[in-house]
Amino acid sequence: MRDYEVGKDGLAVIVVGVDGTPRALHAAAWASGLARRERARLVFVYVEPITSPAYWSPFGMATAAEAANELVAELRRTVADYLGSMGVQWELVHHRGDPAHGLEKVAEELHADCIVVGRGGGGVAKFLINDARRPVVVVP
Repeated sequence: MRDYEVGKDGLAVIVVGVDGTPRALHAAAWASGLARRERARLVFVYVEPITSPAYWSPFGMATAAEAANELVAELRRTVADYLGSMGVQWELVHHRGDPAHGLEKVAEELHADCIVVGRGGGGVAKFLINDARRPVVVVP
């Protein structure tokens, strides 16, 4: 596992957690401005939590997965509309699992310089502040 690189000039990759909630949209807007100023690649990450009862049956799993795919498509359209004229390089990653662990895993795989999340969100921010291997920004 690669450690966070200390002392480099600027940010290259910023990961931001999104789930369609207002707090996540605030975090995404803040991270977008940071990415634009730093000329960094912005990676929006939706982590589909698979711990709900919907995943306990094949029918429920199919329905939940379809809903998640629709949310990802909507998030992709929203991001494209918002960032269309900003000149920010971005992508959206759909990951399945625990949101906090998923954000850290994607950030690790991409060698992200920081993770941006909205305040709240069932303890995701708290977990990342305590256990992430890179700086975490929590946006109110």
